[in-house]
Formats: sequence, structure tokens, C-alpha cells
Amino acid sequence: MKKMIKGTNHASIAVEDVGDGQPIVFLHGWPFDHQMFEYQYNYFLPRGYRMIGIDFRGFGESDLVIEDYGYNTLADDAKSVLEDLHIEEAILVGFSMGGAVATRYMARHKGFGIKKLILISAAVPQFAKKPAYSIGIKKSEITAMVEQIQVDRPKLIQDFIKKLFHEKTLVSYKGWLTNLAFGASSYGMILSALAMRDENVREDLEKITVSTLICHGKKDTVCSYEVVEEMTQLISKTIVVHFRKSGHAIFHDETEKLNRTMLMFIQNKN
Repeated sequence: MKKMIKGTNHASIAVEDVGDGQPIVFLHGWPFDHQMFEYQYNYFLPRGYRMIGIDFRGFGESDLVIEDYGYNTLADDAKSVLEDLHIEEAILVGFSMGGAVATRYMARHKGFGIKKLILISAAVPQFAKKPAYSIGIKKSEITAMVEQIQVDRPKLIQDFIKKLFHEKTLVSYKGWLTNLAFGASSYGMILSALAMRDENVREDLEKITVSTLICHGKKDTVCSYEVVEEMTQLISKTIVVHFRKSGHAIFHDETEKLNRTMLMFIQNKN
């Protein structure tokens, strides 16, 4: 069932809430929306779980807001959703940018309503390279992406989607993801890209206390596998599963393995 919930500064946040049982809350990656988790919904719904997909502001059916898109704001929007729906003992899943926001959520809101955390191809501890941090994408490249959004957004989206996969991908599947990205507002894409360029969640990782599953593709060229080592050093309770055949889009390259891995982690009582 589609719901609209008031987030920070009264922005309307679109939420897909379907199923019964233990809730799994999904935070999507840039530049998509909650529908990118379709193949996780299809897997978990018949197994008795409740799916809660949140569209970040400016994405999917959420409001385009002409203001801050920083991780604090996105995490606060997510908390508004969990409070409104009275969510407890949930599994929080974050992909790419959604992984960074999930990390900020756990630190900023002390894991409110969350029992376990799953980080998939997470853009942590930071997305951009900096003088003291050699992993990531050059800040100038991200700035160039922002500039291209303003003059040729369709090409930017198509070029970005080509970078996501390691396994051979059907044109129709790329087209589906492209359509999801076209559903985002250009302004939301710009402001959230700038947030990814400038934000850092290293200190937030150290504040995560729940059991955390880290899923990352060995062939990831968007968020390098090198970040996994730092995540395991900073998060106290981690299980790492690497995906040898996957690029950034684990949800496509090794869908069945990802779903099984998530289920085993969720069912594990530790």
C-alpha cells in the first residue's frame, strides 16, 4: 500500500508498505527509487516479511524539495517514516547512497527501531576521493556529473547505468533501471550527488552497535571493494559476504545469492 508520510520540514515522503511480519526497510541508491528492490520484495513477501520501501525526497513519488538533501535530512526523513508506522525490530537495508544514509541513521538516531543492518555496495565511509583518502571517485568527476545533469540528464543516466554491472545485462533490464532514474527529479539528483561528494560517515560507522551484514561486489567500479576492510574495522559486529561475479549492482549480477544471504542473516538469532 502506498502511503505519504510527512518528513523533515513537512516534505511528503512516499512509502511502499506491503505484507505482514518482521519489517524490512529499504533505502535505495542514486538515482533510483524504492522499486529497484523489486526482486527482493518478490523473494521476501511470500516468506512472511513486511516490505517498507522509502523514496528519498526528490526521488520516486516523494516531494521535490528545494532545500537540503544532506545525509542528516535523509536520515531524519527515514526516522519520520519509522515513527509514523510504529516500526520496531526492523531490518534496515541500504544500497549505495542508501547505505551511507542508513549508516548516518544508525548513528544519528541511535538505531531507532532497527534490529539488524544490511549494507549493500555501500558508499561509505565516503564516496569521493580526498587528499587523505585515495579510495573513491574524484570530486571533480562528481562535479562534472552534476554539470551534465543540467545539460543532458538522459545521457548521464545511461552512462552511469552502464557502470553498474559486471555480468552481461539485458537491454530491457537496463531500460527498466533507466526509467526508474528518469522518475527522479533533476534537482534531487543534483543535490544528493553533491551530498555524496562532500559527506563522510566514518565516525558514524563506529557508532553502529547492531549486527551488520556487508555485501559487496569484487568487481565494483562505483564503490570499490577496498572500502570493505575499513567497514569491518569500524563496525563492531560484521559479517562480510563478497560477490565475486558482481559489480555495483549486486541485486542484478547475483540476485539469488544476495536474497539467500540476506535471508540467512535475518533468520540468524545472533
